[in-house]
Amino acid sequence: MRTHESQEMYRETILLLRMRKSNVRSVDIVDELGYAKSSVSRAVNLLQDAGYIHIDENGDITLTAAGQHKAEDVYEKHRVITSAFVKMGAPAAIAEEDACRIEHVISDEMFEIIKRYFAEK
Repeated sequence: MRTHESQEMYRETILLLRMRKSNVRSVDIVDELGYAKSSVSRAVNLLQDAGYIHIDENGDITLTAAGQHKAEDVYEKHRVITSAFVKMGAPAAIAEEDACRIEHVISDEMFEIIKRYFAEK
């Protein structure tokens, strides 16, 4: 997986975990994604170095304003694309899985077209 896509996935995962939990730690990301602790640790360090997350002295991970904005953008793509696929007749599980892949590679222009089209339906 490319670094950009990987960072998007981690930011989105942190966003979703923060919606469910008051504190998010690296171990929560490990549990959520099923990845090795070493992989998550590396990704978390890269996100912190890039200014997308903050890790406090207790290990609690929060998104910075920039990280929050990017995570919300990806999550919106996920929700809209999943919904579009379901409206087209796809089973929810397949729609969810494919949207998860597409959200990382779709252009902003194409996403806006899809969003407008299905908003009118």
